[in-house]
Amino acid sequence: MSASGACPTARACLEAKLTAAWLHRGALASALWPVSLLYRCLVALRRLAYRLRLVRSARLARPVLVVGNRVAGGAGKTPTVIALLAHLQAQGWQPGVVSRGYGRSTHGLVAVTAATPPHAAGDEPLLIHLRSGAPVVVGADRVAAARALLVAHPEVNLLVCDDGLQHLRLQRDVDVVVFDARGAGNGWLLPAGPLREPLAAPSSAATSLLLYNAPAPSTPLPGFVARRCLTGAVALDDWWRGRPATAAGLTALRGRRLYACAGIAQPQAFFALLRAQGLDFEALTLPDHAGLDVLPWPADAADVIVTEKDAVKLETGRVARERPATTVWVAPLNFSPEPAFLAALDAALAPHRGVARVEG
Repeated sequence: MSASGACPTARACLEAKLTAAWLHRGALASALWPVSLLYRCLVALRRLAYRLRLVRSARLARPVLVVGNRVAGGAGKTPTVIALLAHLQAQGWQPGVVSRGYGRSTHGLVAVTAATPPHAAGDEPLLIHLRSGAPVVVGADRVAAARALLVAHPEVNLLVCDDGLQHLRLQRDVDVVVFDARGAGNGWLLPAGPLREPLAAPSSAATSLLLYNAPAPSTPLPGFVARRCLTGAVALDDWWRGRPATAAGLTALRGRRLYACAGIAQPQAFFALLRAQGLDFEALTLPDHAGLDVLPWPADAADVIVTEKDAVKLETGRVARERPATTVWVAPLNFSPEPAFLAALDAALAPHRGVARVEG
């Protein structure tokens, strides 16, 4: 069975078309270029307002590590956050996470628990909490979310901001800027290109680290690299019970009639990892953060494999009712930054360990 990359919805097709346009300076990108000049001016004016203190930023009582993208769409930010949380916890930190909670249907602040529905928290914050066990609070105002988290969890001694690189109101001590193999695309700002801000935009953090979710740097900026691979596969009900994926679970799917479903920013990257494991499948490409209100695979599908970001939106009881013939498998991603990056991160955070600070 060949793996098709056809997009099943108008939204997915539009996203794919725009993402493809951002890789080159073709007709569509060139038509949008004048608008990107206006966007550049707005970005510069906003930064100037903070620099002149016309708009005030907030300093929190705990050190702040921001993980984010300079490009629109996913570049491996969520796997990076999960990997960094595991490393920080191993180093003795007690991190807490704040996030906007993109795609959620709620407003205000939400403290994420294992029982929080993904539509209330956002799929990525829920996944981060499930994988790390760290306390997570979502809110459009990251400062308010961080303060609420510290009230509820005074033991937290490091705040990790998930996707807050452009949230200048929150002062930060360390930035981690994530790029994938696409780099900066055509190098233009939105909407003509993928950049949310200029490629070499200055950081307000004391330390800024670049991490490439790729075998080699994909922009002219110096940085570190990370390796990613699938840890294996595990049945959906076992995944919800916290049981680990195994390599044997993944290899057992070889030769089966299989569907692969991905509602992430770069679904083709997930599909490529599956193919590298020798799997043959029908690819179901969904929009990023797809709600899965309707299960996208055929009723007679025997085996379906999904990402963890999709798994958080799939209750085992619902799958059993709506697709009783289907076994859903989850394939977690293992993201491993090179040791030199982790050493640089530890060095940047070391001066902040155990140091009392006053909000301001």
